[in-house]
Amino acid sequence: MRTVIAAGLGLGWIPRRMWGSDAGAGTFGAVLGGAIGVMSWLAPWWVGLGLAVAAVAVSMWASAPQGRAGHDPGWVVIDEVAGALVAVVGLFGMAWVVAWVVARVADITKALPGIRAAERLPAPWGITADDVLAGLYGLAAGWVVTGLS
Repeated sequence: MRTVIAAGLGLGWIPRRMWGSDAGAGTFGAVLGGAIGVMSWLAPWWVGLGLAVAAVAVSMWASAPQGRAGHDPGWVVIDEVAGALVAVVGLFGMAWVVAWVVARVADITKALPGIRAAERLPAPWGITADDVLAGLYGLAAGWVVTGLS
């Protein structure tokens, strides 16, 4: 069960089955996180926050045995689910889109400060922390868009 959760309910295995590589698996997880975020649009903002916190905790739990070899397996995407949920807490419309995209780009490129360092933490911290930090960058971008609206 833990492995299925780590794979984002199996979404993390899709790229390997489709094109023989884990490339792009994280985006499948981020789409799941984004979909959960959209489903919380009608709820108060703190429901989205609770979902994000829960996803981070589940990511830490589910990814712990997967990262024992000292790396983040590509098919483990529960961390991207958590990062995407962090990015979209309380956001709607264009702000939501910007936050999700910024979080995804930040996670993929590791170009923003602290993301590479977070990824180097021991498992399960490193598996989850880089995505959460990327999600926080996305959330900040979403707040900027909201403030400018």
